[in-house]
Amino acid sequence: MTTTIYPARRIITMNPAFPFAEAVAVRDGRVLAVGTVEELAAWGEHTVDDQFADKIIMPGFIEAHTHVMAGGVWQFPYVGFFDRYDPQGKLWTGCKSIDEVLDRLAEYESQLEEPGDALVAWGLDPIYFPTERLLAVHLDRVSQTRPIYVYHASAHLATVNTAMLDMSEINEHTATPGVARNADDTPNGELQEPAAMSLARFGLSDLFAAIISDEAKWNYAYEARNAGHTLVTDLGTTRVNDEESLQAWRTVTADPKYPARVMVAGSPMFGGPENPDELASIVDGLKSNTTDKLRFGIVKLVLDGSIQGFTARITWPFYYDPPEGSPENGLWLMAPDQMADIVTTLHKAGITIHCHCNGDQAAQVFIDAVETALERHPRWDHRHTVQHSQLTTPAQYKKMAALGMCANIFSNHLYYWGDQHRDTTVGPERAARMNACATALREGVSFSIHSDTPITPMGHLHTAWCAVNRVTSTGEVLGPDERISVMDAIKAITLDAAYQLKLDHEMGSIESGKLADFAVLEDDPLEVDPMGLKDIKVWGTLLGGTPFQSTSGAA
Repeated sequence: MTTTIYPARRIITMNPAFPFAEAVAVRDGRVLAVGTVEELAAWGEHTVDDQFADKIIMPGFIEAHTHVMAGGVWQFPYVGFFDRYDPQGKLWTGCKSIDEVLDRLAEYESQLEEPGDALVAWGLDPIYFPTERLLAVHLDRVSQTRPIYVYHASAHLATVNTAMLDMSEINEHTATPGVARNADDTPNGELQEPAAMSLARFGLSDLFAAIISDEAKWNYAYEARNAGHTLVTDLGTTRVNDEESLQAWRTVTADPKYPARVMVAGSPMFGGPENPDELASIVDGLKSNTTDKLRFGIVKLVLDGSIQGFTARITWPFYYDPPEGSPENGLWLMAPDQMADIVTTLHKAGITIHCHCNGDQAAQVFIDAVETALERHPRWDHRHTVQHSQLTTPAQYKKMAALGMCANIFSNHLYYWGDQHRDTTVGPERAARMNACATALREGVSFSIHSDTPITPMGHLHTAWCAVNRVTSTGEVLGPDERISVMDAIKAITLDAAYQLKLDHEMGSIESGKLADFAVLEDDPLEVDPMGLKDIKVWGTLLGGTPFQSTSGAA
């Protein structure tokens, strides 16, 4: 048995019984022990590896809400507002105006050889262009003949040009909800939520082909490694009823060079099984097919849309200053009156349910459904989770605690859209209590925080920074009373994230018997100024004791 001892400047274990150490010993991919080098040497024959002697070792970050599409979208040009690193470490500068978006699209359009090929781009953030919204009439300036499909940063909308509308037969007679319209009732090019977005199948098919590719799966893991993540959760993108998709995951994760563990959630999304009995049966069966690096056992449901897209379901007084033509109160993506039966079916089968609820009205529907399921079939330790949980109220958190529910809070919204939520979507008071980590902590709800990549970049040092500081992109503090400590934020991205996924017996802390999954940092998050948390450089990770160095200069 080979034992390697890694000394470090400090090891943050997240084990409250032994919170810090000087070194960690690894044997057979697991933590043998932590302590001093002298203490660890007493375990017998060993090698001391000093490569991390000047660095910080802590549990590998656990992302409980991402999508493998984060690896696939980089096969297309990025047209988002913020600068962003790709998985290979290349920096893409943000597009600060509609004209810059169109210029980038024109650049890539000129590189396409086949005239009939669609131009697909991603990351558009129209809320940053408040005086004018990107529509088909703008995209027609790039091409009037080539179909164009621009996927929004929220992943809940897309904008297409007239050629794509015509090719997809989307016109004034199209009855699908979510097809935005001009004053004369003709489609304006904006497609809101999956039913409408999928009408432009020629663009969506190219996007989906990229999402399910092996390249996407590798890029997904590279982005995780670059940011210090050792487990990522593909929350609803993979078709668990498609054996080819599952086999692709088995193949890539079995490669010793694949630098991450992956939890795959079953979902009705993207062609997954819509019948809850079928979904429960498939996911329950997959539990026995887990491997060291590929896990199953959870389901993702989606109740509403996005707040910045004005499609989330929120309670009265609804939206603060919505654009003309927006629905008064968003869109339901599942029928609320069916949720109790759907949740009960999955709950009875022993499945943990993760439900997308951006708005508080959506959160209430899910909470009520869980309560009904528990009344029908009492079950302890289910850990059903409100995902995003952006406007969840104190009363709702109290109820979640009573029901044994968890929350996965989208703290990155505070930076990327905090100003817009205050000024446009929900107004100052509700914006100040969005993504309320302090309330969840106070009310006793176990919570994690997440990036929802590709919606925002993967990187738990940034999600933690957002929860600790609550600073918007313009430097304003949004809701200072909802700030949490650095230690609480670190717990949310390690041990509590593992708990939420029912993996806390294997990962989330550095202690004897757990997997040797570590994040290696250049600075100590407990010693830097809290405003510098997001700027800590990530050396890389150790996965089962194997080092994987980052290829990016980004934290």
